[in-house]
Amino acid sequence: MAGQKGRDILLKISDGAGGWVTLAGIRASRIQLSAGLVDATNADSAEAWRELLAGAGAKTARVTGRGVFKDAASDARMRAVFFAGEAPDWHLILPDFGTLEGEFQIAELSWSGEHDGEAEFAVTLESAGLVTFEAAP
Repeated sequence: MAGQKGRDILLKISDGAGGWVTLAGIRASRIQLSAGLVDATNADSAEAWRELLAGAGAKTARVTGRGVFKDAASDARMRAVFFAGEAPDWHLILPDFGTLEGEFQIAELSWSGEHDGEAEFAVTLESAGLVTFEAAP
């Protein structure tokens, strides 16, 4: 697989009516998948080496992004979801790799800006249910 442009990673949030709102202007983003480990080591473990119980830990996904809003609609949707404490569906699109989809809750939302530059936002999403993956064609 050839190198990928980071700017092509897209974050899309459900508009609540069957469509999607793209959070464009993402300048930095990161998608992190984690699986909790369950230690099953016991007195019979070979030479006291740790044993893990396969498939027993909780899986989580965390997404962080920073950038500029492309329009008032994407800014308004993010604020509404945050203040309502909703966990809507999100599409996390990684070109030539695939798409992650699932419910995420906004854990952190902030805005910043310099006096001689544009306003920026930062967002952290935490998975709130099943996250699925579909490989790119």
